[in-house]
Amino acid sequence: MNQLTLMVQGTTSDAGKSTLVCALARAFKRRGVKVAPFKPQNMALNSAVTIDGGEIGRAQALQAQACNLEPICDFNPVLLKPSSEIGCQVIINGKVAAQLDAKNYHDYKPTAMKAVLAAHQRLRDEFELVVVEGAGSPAEINLRDRDIANMGFAEEVDCPVILVADIDRGGVFAHLTGTLECLSQSEQDRVIGFVINKFRGDRSLLTSGNEWLEQKTGKPVLAVLPYLQGLYLDSEDAVATEQVKQNTKLNVVVPVYPRISNHNDLDALRAHPQVNVELVGPQLTPNHPACDVIVLMGSKNTQADLAWFKAQGWDKTLAKHLRYGGKVIAICGGMQMLGQLIEDPQCIESPTGEASQGLGYLPLNTQMTTAKELTLKQGIITLPNQEPCEISGYEIHAGQTQYAQNEIISVVSDDDNAANTGAGFLSKDKQIFASYWHGLMDKPSALDAILHWASDGDSFESVDYEALREQSINALADSLEEEFDWQRYEVVIDEFLSQR
Repeated sequence: MNQLTLMVQGTTSDAGKSTLVCALARAFKRRGVKVAPFKPQNMALNSAVTIDGGEIGRAQALQAQACNLEPICDFNPVLLKPSSEIGCQVIINGKVAAQLDAKNYHDYKPTAMKAVLAAHQRLRDEFELVVVEGAGSPAEINLRDRDIANMGFAEEVDCPVILVADIDRGGVFAHLTGTLECLSQSEQDRVIGFVINKFRGDRSLLTSGNEWLEQKTGKPVLAVLPYLQGLYLDSEDAVATEQVKQNTKLNVVVPVYPRISNHNDLDALRAHPQVNVELVGPQLTPNHPACDVIVLMGSKNTQADLAWFKAQGWDKTLAKHLRYGGKVIAICGGMQMLGQLIEDPQCIESPTGEASQGLGYLPLNTQMTTAKELTLKQGIITLPNQEPCEISGYEIHAGQTQYAQNEIISVVSDDDNAANTGAGFLSKDKQIFASYWHGLMDKPSALDAILHWASDGDSFESVDYEALREQSINALADSLEEEFDWQRYEVVIDEFLSQR
């Protein structure tokens, strides 16, 4: 196989594009193909730091792992991070390029497309196969002009497309045929086949539907993939709800503010069988349940989410929680909220540039700046009455924070600066653990240490989330290997290429 680009598009958001790209990438890697992932444009608040010092969507970092590659900026050249209902931060090649509303971004798309095509060409020059993930649906008529995320990209690079739909939502045949009908003839011609995702039950009941679909469209159903339970994979953006676990040692509550970001920091906690994680937001549950630990996550607009936090009465809940001895974990924006003051004189997040009073629990002040910190981190965490152990993570934030060094307890040292309090510290009363680092609970030893502190000394089973993620990628690939019609795939690919 020489320099093929294969694109996966979906009939809807969350149809399974990210996981199908992940599965295809690992399956081709097993076949000895030099393969890389690619997403031209991603809109997500979950992001990862790359080895070349940039920022990409979290899903592309997962797909890089499926290819046994370290994440680089070329895997996701355009990342949009919403900061309000109509505006977003535009990241090009891993770095902040602009802050634009929807209309101005539409005008900016030709510039973004240049970055997309250049990144794709660099990958084409290095890899035999580039597996591309689309965004949302190609059938969004209002977004087709200047499209760089779906068929606009596919037409530009002239690549074949697999269309995936989620049967668990219902209406799968309408989704597939309706999507095709919304495409131009040239776009329809590059759809080489369908994948039906998340099927449950007796496969034979789907046979007549698949036959009808193939007769109507002239395109094969390449796979019917089962609904897989128990996968541990980084979410692109959606906040998953939790099922309450029984017989747990630690109950964790997470306020889900409107612009919560990098909530995949919770994944290791969610995967732990002895930890119950409850997400609480206006559309998730109306009350503030009692718990052992409250976790304050990152935010794409810290001041706006802090205002929401107070308006929802969380400031009073937090005060009561701490008064009765509860613990708090605060990451990035959550740490900024717990400080004394958040200033934004350059209007990075706030349109007025006004300062916000923090919650006042930590001796720190933050000022938003245009420069964004994007670094991978390694260090040592030493919590009270525990042996030092390794911890790792990454920083993604625009704020610069000043600390009152003598009023906090530094518990994380990093490789760059042994006294770097932003790496991780405790409040003087040892009830609050705060850090700028994302992903700090992914290492088993660090998770064990944080749980031991949070529970006042309890011992927990060791959970290796990095290993669970790798097992999940293999489970996706195993399922695809079994269900994918590789012979028909080779036929339709050959047919497509022979017509170019």
